[in-house]
Amino acid sequence: MFRETINSCGIGFIMFRLMSQIAWRERGLPALLRRGCDEERLVLVGVNPMNLSRRKRGNIERPTQFPRPLHGFTLVELLVVIAIIGVLVALLLPAVQAAREAARRLQCSNHLKQVGIAFQMHHNAQQHFPTGGWGAFWVGDADRGAGRGQPGGWMYNILPYIEQQALWELPADGQPDVVTAEQRVRTQQMVMTPVPTFSCPSRRSPILTPNAGWLFGLNFDTPDSGARADYAACNGAALTTAAGTAEIWPTSLGQADTHSWPDPDEYQWNGICYQRSEVRISAVVDGTSNTYAVGEKYLNPDDYLTGWDPSDDQSLYSGDDADVLRSTLFLYPPRQDQPGLLAAHNFGSAHPGGWNVAFCDGSVHLASFSIDPELHSRLGNREDELAVDLNGL
Repeated sequence: MFRETINSCGIGFIMFRLMSQIAWRERGLPALLRRGCDEERLVLVGVNPMNLSRRKRGNIERPTQFPRPLHGFTLVELLVVIAIIGVLVALLLPAVQAAREAARRLQCSNHLKQVGIAFQMHHNAQQHFPTGGWGAFWVGDADRGAGRGQPGGWMYNILPYIEQQALWELPADGQPDVVTAEQRVRTQQMVMTPVPTFSCPSRRSPILTPNAGWLFGLNFDTPDSGARADYAACNGAALTTAAGTAEIWPTSLGQADTHSWPDPDEYQWNGICYQRSEVRISAVVDGTSNTYAVGEKYLNPDDYLTGWDPSDDQSLYSGDDADVLRSTLFLYPPRQDQPGLLAAHNFGSAHPGGWNVAFCDGSVHLASFSIDPELHSRLGNREDELAVDLNGL
């Protein structure tokens, strides 16, 4: 970008010199001749007196008074200026756009840095990383703690650690075993509250998007619109989320204790966050600096603001679902957002240069869309005990 700006300035300077020479020959030199300048002054301004006609040299030796010349722009000068402006705009616009995208990507990286720190703070307070919740139709409930009994997903669980304590407390009614009418109303209000930390500025602003028909839940009233997120936690090299299992999730709080929950090992949920997870740092065998925590998720640009994408049709507060969890299985390589393409389980982003991902140690890296599938899979698996080289990101 800096090189493009320098090149643009250099071209502009050359064109300015050309315009100056044209203006000098059309107006400056005749004016000097009319005013009777001596040969020394002509030499100083770059004019060889010997090249002037005898008549003009005679004017130099015998100055003649002429009226003061009018000052203004000639048509040639005006056209040259317009051409210079057009060239500079054409050259500088891509550089400006690149600078703006770099700033947006940096802001996105800062959001993930806050999320990574929040994961660390949650672990310090609860002795495990944020749980993945129960399923798509369940959202957070402050009365039900932070472990397996919490139906809300990881974004709901880290709200107190990103200065959103009041939002985290909003669904609370003091009755953890009952979904009351008051709770349903208050929880609906939460579902319709965007959180800027969970939005990528290159993709969309933290606004509400319409309910396309799938945004409803078991512990909140159905809203007209909902708050979405652009980030997803890593559930490992998994084939599916809870929505793709036979057991799915319970349909009431009373069923939670007797529900036949899916086996994480059966579905290869070997990442940092999945249905009812309580992953401790000690369980991250490969090391926190070698394991994904949260990254940008892939989305179809056609549905950024529609609510129709099946991996973006729930709220950011929901439990285990493709809206909030993604996989590193070799079938799901990271992708740049592409109109018309649905990729519900992939990581990815709207950035042209890659996608941001926070690791379990809180660090944030920019990963390539063309990352080696084997490396991508290993970084999503917290316990495969296989070597990784982060230079391959």
